[in-house]
Amino acid sequence: MPDPEVWTIEQVREFLGAASAKSASRTLSRWSVAAVSYERGENGRHEARFDAQQVRDAHAARPGRGARTDRNAAS
Repeated sequence: MPDPEVWTIEQVREFLGAASAKSASRTLSRWSVAAVSYERGENGRHEARFDAQQVRDAHAARPGRGARTDRNAAS
């Protein structure tokens, strides 16, 4: 079985169209997408790696624009 594709938070930010890496990180946290590993980045610091398929799936499952989760269907 091949290794899953992993993304850095910067790649996640680009995919989501988020304004910053911190915003993308908060979004992943809300969606319960956790890092699958940590590797040293170019700057020598450990950077989180996220399963790209988990990010895609969570993105596809989000409620969408204008979804009112505080309302029930009209009776």
